[in-house]
Amino acid sequence: MGLLSVDDALARILDGVEVTDSARVPLAQAARRVLAEKVAATLTQPPFDASAMDGYAVRAADLARVPAVLFLVGEARAGQSFGGSVGAGQCARIFTGAPLPAGADTVVIQENTQSDGGAVTVLTAPDAGANIRPRGGDFAQGEVLLAPGRVLDARAILLAAAMGHGTLAVRRRPVVAILATGDELVEPGQTPGPDQIVSSNPYGLAAMVAAAGGEPRLLGIAGDTRAALQEKIAAAGNADVLVTIGGASVGDHDLVGPVLQARGMALDFWKIAMRPGKPMLFGRMGAQRVLGLPGNPVSAMICARVFLVPLIEKMVGCAKSEALQRARLTQPMKANGDRLHYMRAIIERDASGGLTVTPQASQDSSLTSVLAASNALIVAAINAPALPAGAEVEVLPLDF
Repeated sequence: MGLLSVDDALARILDGVEVTDSARVPLAQAARRVLAEKVAATLTQPPFDASAMDGYAVRAADLARVPAVLFLVGEARAGQSFGGSVGAGQCARIFTGAPLPAGADTVVIQENTQSDGGAVTVLTAPDAGANIRPRGGDFAQGEVLLAPGRVLDARAILLAAAMGHGTLAVRRRPVVAILATGDELVEPGQTPGPDQIVSSNPYGLAAMVAAAGGEPRLLGIAGDTRAALQEKIAAAGNADVLVTIGGASVGDHDLVGPVLQARGMALDFWKIAMRPGKPMLFGRMGAQRVLGLPGNPVSAMICARVFLVPLIEKMVGCAKSEALQRARLTQPMKANGDRLHYMRAIIERDASGGLTVTPQASQDSSLTSVLAASNALIVAAINAPALPAGAEVEVLPLDF
């Protein structure tokens, strides 16, 4: 099997993906979920003409000349309106958020007045209609303000609450089972033996899955035996996606592919023209999609960013814009080879507001410290020529 391009690999992974079902959840539990239905306002906001400031509700016609002395006839507070009306030569004390009394059409802020018992002197006249939030100025009943596919961030939650919704229909989080493989691995917090290393990949991947809208399920570590792999893989039977880490190549101890195929996985591909991450497996076991990621931490995380994140987003119907951006190199970059190269880098804004990007000095696929210090990946095209400082390149933000 030859090397598959990144675009072709992603297209195969996403082919035929169906959006997960939906359920209603309380508003307090909807944060970071993906909206499944359009959301329309159940009411009009503000529900009445309301004062935007503390001051006095007046008629603009009475302020043709200032100073103007007006007779105080009542008071309106938030949650308690003034039941009367404001007539010629009159005013009503009003506070922020209070309904505008009948007859009034303007609010004078209190700093521009002087009060003496029952009389109020307006020293400076505002424009007619000033300091009033008109009824429906934010939204009207029936207006659709949130569309399906919206990630429910704090702003969307605020708006949904303001529109009168106590529950929202959201997409089910796809379950992503994550399995590390290898006799050399121990869990974080345990002391590795002389020939062992800490299993870090599952925890980084779980955080990425959660950020993308999935529900990670850690299956632990499977040793390098068929029996151990079969037991762990069986535990992922009801997951939407199974992610294995390591053992997906063709070495004598790379058993993941054969075990998966023995369990009924239809192998689609296992080599991609990318760096890092060439030995990545993809197949299907019934409705379950299987991604076999490389064991090197950076390779695993970059493959997950390029392939797993879009898969989860499509499963939840997430409305995402194109992720790739363009930025100017701060230093020269060497020519690239025959695989698409995802280079860890730091992207920043310069004094003019433009994006600049600096590749990290080391691109070794085992260096988690370099990945943690990066916030983007330069995407170097296949056989791209050497580039000078100032040249534009494509970058993929590391937003996990």
